[in-house]
Amino acid sequence: MMKHQIEILCAVSAICGLGVRVMAFEATPIAPIKSHQKTPDVDNGRIVWAEEAGGDWDVYGADLIGGYSELIYVAAFIGSDQVAPRIWNDRVVFQHFYLYNPPNPEGDWDVYVSDISDANVPMQYLMTPLEPDYLDDQIAPAIHGNTAVWQSYVIVDDGQGGTIEDWDIYAADITDPNNAIVYIVDEFPADQQQPAVYHSKVIYQDNTDGDWDIWQANVWLRDDPQYRTVFTDEIEPKQNQTAPAVWGDIVVYEHETTGGDIDIYGRDMSRLDDEPFLIAGGLGSQQAPDISGHLVVWEDDRNGNWDIYGYNLITRQEFLITTETAASDTEHSSHQRNPAISGSLVVWEDSRVSPVNIYYAWLDGDAVADCPIQIAGDIDGNCQVNLIDFVMLTGNWLTCGLEPMTACDP
Repeated sequence: MMKHQIEILCAVSAICGLGVRVMAFEATPIAPIKSHQKTPDVDNGRIVWAEEAGGDWDVYGADLIGGYSELIYVAAFIGSDQVAPRIWNDRVVFQHFYLYNPPNPEGDWDVYVSDISDANVPMQYLMTPLEPDYLDDQIAPAIHGNTAVWQSYVIVDDGQGGTIEDWDIYAADITDPNNAIVYIVDEFPADQQQPAVYHSKVIYQDNTDGDWDIWQANVWLRDDPQYRTVFTDEIEPKQNQTAPAVWGDIVVYEHETTGGDIDIYGRDMSRLDDEPFLIAGGLGSQQAPDISGHLVVWEDDRNGNWDIYGYNLITRQEFLITTETAASDTEHSSHQRNPAISGSLVVWEDSRVSPVNIYYAWLDGDAVADCPIQIAGDIDGNCQVNLIDFVMLTGNWLTCGLEPMTACDP
């Protein structure tokens, strides 16, 4: 192709960039205040987060679809912290710091579930997997359907006058939260942490082999969870795989590279003959992934500060969701971190205006295109046939006449 032809094609189609759809979606603060907000989660238009209020952390929520005009008070215990909320439908699980427990005056973390079907009267239930032993922490909860999961710090007698202490994965059937059925998912030696759950699948990180790997268990088969590896590194030096998220059969996770940064990988657990596939790599680190349907989001520092990016598993296109510098670079660094996604709604922590608040954006357009069957003539894979496809086809046609003829394929 001649130089002037390339220039014309680039001017018309903007196809000579870096392969990332450079766009930004409208970012809106969900509840702008002068207090710190963190760890958001979202499901079906409902957003929850932890917020510093009155000297401790409480859990709040908002409904962007149901039309609640006021904030939802999910959990607000005076004098103690409630953090790390995760939501599914009308249920929210979170960590509660149980401060005034006589057996442990220093306090410990427990897992609660709150029913917000009546936004004005949330009901809080305690799940105590080691009752009545309140000395051990239960943290990092997750929820899907009537299943809640978390990691629990367990101290047991080793039979030789000592103890074995590690993190295990627990779950509860919370069909009736007042009578939660608690059971163990994985208590193998070493640590199991950071669980995620979708229907019967619990995905978590495990360091049994000396590095962090990703494992899967079936929580509906309590007597035989059918443990499977999502990914385990067999090549020395072994690298860590951490922070999994799951939707359907697709698991996404952080993968440490030999250079020390972090990439995002995925694996289809219905097709274990296929290798894990790269979702986001290259410059900087890509971490804290989340997934909903065919969309994956994560935090990314390729530009020198943390931004939010996304990836469409159908079109195989990466796109920018939000990047923002601080109002004044002398005040503080601006970062967008810890994203979560449900459908086309993304939430994250944002420090563009101090202090950190929770922002959200609705994704639309080519970035979130969903066409399981590729459309004839859709060369760039965005589920549309438009001028850009024509320009790419024309550019390909200008290079044809080559051998073999497959060189002329778009």
